[in-house]
Amino acid sequence: MSENRNSPLAQRLRPESLNDMVGQKHLFGENGAIRRMLLRGYVTNMIFYGPPGTGKTTAANIISKESNMPIRKLNATTASLSDVRDVMAQTETVFGREGVLLYLDEIQYFNKKQQQSLLEFIEDGRITLIASTTENPYKYVYNAIISRSAVLEFRSLSPEDIAPLIKKALKILNDENGTDKGMDDETLAYIAACGAGDARRALNFLENAFYVSDGDIKRSEISALMPKVVGSFDAAGVVHYDMLSALQKSVRGSDPDAAIFYLAKILEGGDLIGACRRLQVMAAEDIGLAYPQAIPIVRACVESALELGMPEAHIPLSDAAVLLATAPKSNSAYMAYDKALADLNAGKGQNVPAHMRPSNNFDGYKYPHDYPDHYVKQQYLPDDLIGSRYYEYGANKSEQAAKTYWDKIKGMK
Repeated sequence: MSENRNSPLAQRLRPESLNDMVGQKHLFGENGAIRRMLLRGYVTNMIFYGPPGTGKTTAANIISKESNMPIRKLNATTASLSDVRDVMAQTETVFGREGVLLYLDEIQYFNKKQQQSLLEFIEDGRITLIASTTENPYKYVYNAIISRSAVLEFRSLSPEDIAPLIKKALKILNDENGTDKGMDDETLAYIAACGAGDARRALNFLENAFYVSDGDIKRSEISALMPKVVGSFDAAGVVHYDMLSALQKSVRGSDPDAAIFYLAKILEGGDLIGACRRLQVMAAEDIGLAYPQAIPIVRACVESALELGMPEAHIPLSDAAVLLATAPKSNSAYMAYDKALADLNAGKGQNVPAHMRPSNNFDGYKYPHDYPDHYVKQQYLPDDLIGSRYYEYGANKSEQAAKTYWDKIKGMK
């Protein structure tokens, strides 16, 4: 690791071998995918995706070192096609004749044309591409590049992953400053947790805490340095959708505690609108006809939240989340639509029955309100869909009550 104390602490602690990597055991552990590739002398095009501070750039450096391939780095937020061509030109030199490892950070900022420009050089072997992104690669990376690459996920680091790095960093800071500062286990765990899965963030907290503390680093002395909310939530990125998905799955799974946790993470991350939209979706999709009143109740909570704004908005939205999580569940109407859509996509049901068409003056149509119990049997579905069943009554009390009623009414006709 670098000994230049003017470099950022995270840079000075950057691992230089597979064994030094923090976390990501599924990639770098004994049976990790990248470790096994390198042991076999095999390097393919790769796309790394995951939150910041999880080792994507470090992994690219180690792959370059282990494979003896020269690495060239570009950041797609500032690079252009001319920068790519400059790297390509290096492959024509003696130094690069065996191919160059191109590390393209934040590839999602390259448009389709820019990404397409890489294909020629990928396919003839002049470059081996390692691209990284914090976004969903299947949404932001050109399909032709995806199909030629191994897509590898870098996961948020746990506090247990980060803690040894904090200890090592503290020793370096003490050595550089001629001090002997320490910290207890509680403070260590606190700093590691405040990294929220990002090693760089945790190391930055440690460095600040080191220079603030007069002696041993204590949690009580450094709490002001820590953010009120930590995490990698990005209202425009993949983590945004992960949190919304986790909220919905918690509600669907009838876990009010998990639902409240993810709601808090979303709201404190600044996405009031996203939370409001998703709660309304859940009320209709997951609770649905098992408790139809959930839909207008959640709508009222959402309107209240939008009128109040944060921080008070969390109060009605918490009510909505707990109500949905503890309510009976039914997706019968949601599934009915999917079944109907499948027939629609298959080209069925093109012709509405003649007696239901204004163009036919509704000839033969029977007006249900003219009949006892406001019901009369007649054909409604197109001829090629007669007998199709899309809606199945849910097993909950509300839908079973409706089923009992209609079984009685329709059975009498």
